[in-house]
Amino acid sequence: MKMWIALVLAAFAVGASAQGCSCNTMKWATCDGNPCECYVMIGDQMKQTLDCSSLIPKCFLMKAEMYRAKKGLDTRTIGGKPDETAFVDNDGIYDPECENDGKFKAKQCNNTEECWCVNSAGVRRTDKGDKNLKCEKLVETYWVRLQLTHKPVTGSVDANKLKVAIADAIHKRYDNFNKDMVKEIEYDPDARMIVVDVMKPKGERKSDLTNMAYYMEKDVKVLPLFKNQEKFEPLVGTQRMEMENILVYYVDEEAPTFTMKHLTGGIIAVIVVVVLAVVAGLLLLFFFKRRQSQKYNKAQQREMEPM
Repeated sequence: MKMWIALVLAAFAVGASAQGCSCNTMKWATCDGNPCECYVMIGDQMKQTLDCSSLIPKCFLMKAEMYRAKKGLDTRTIGGKPDETAFVDNDGIYDPECENDGKFKAKQCNNTEECWCVNSAGVRRTDKGDKNLKCEKLVETYWVRLQLTHKPVTGSVDANKLKVAIADAIHKRYDNFNKDMVKEIEYDPDARMIVVDVMKPKGERKSDLTNMAYYMEKDVKVLPLFKNQEKFEPLVGTQRMEMENILVYYVDEEAPTFTMKHLTGGIIAVIVVVVLAVVAGLLLLFFFKRRQSQKYNKAQQREMEPM
């Protein structure tokens, strides 16, 4: 009888352990075993082991998203530049090369012959080149600007309480993120825009701003990456603020090296129009002066005829 009781208790313990084996920071993770181990698929027969006690590195997240997209699986996953060197991610998601610790490799090619250099957020910071492109090191992002737009709220928002509320919400939602790195917050009630500057000292490598920013982007734009599907909703006094849009600016420890050859079509079109306008103006001025000169010469000839 005692043996049966022991077997039942052991089975119950195993079942309870299996139920508690999950990854709170990655909803696509598969978890099993005792001790609990979790992984996510990043390629055919390729598993990436995860540390679910903290935010998953952005590089691993992007690889998992790309794999799921290829397999047809679910991936729903004031303002302006804070610095003249700030830039946004205009390229979107790609299949990145990751280091063993989840950091991005400095050079990315997305499984093509075209390559580029990225920062620690995995965002392109150079023009695209060929396989011979040299990326000497992974440049650290030390400042992110989160440009948030919240949904309409009833009543007014107490701007004086906003910084504390935003910092507390980031700390609670994103793996006890250091609230001291939330430096400045600006608020435009008419535009419903909140601008949050999150910054760490240059040279500091313990904190990763980009993982937090990526999780927040998914919270706002798509669906949370967390197993818990609650969203980023700061509580300002008694007012809960739900976000509807986010734009992230990145400022690196070294300025990016984009050149003219990769300007967007709109900017190139504007430059072409301006150049054509200047050329047309110079031609008009040339023909006008030439015509005036011809008139002057004819007038002189008429005056000389009686003589």
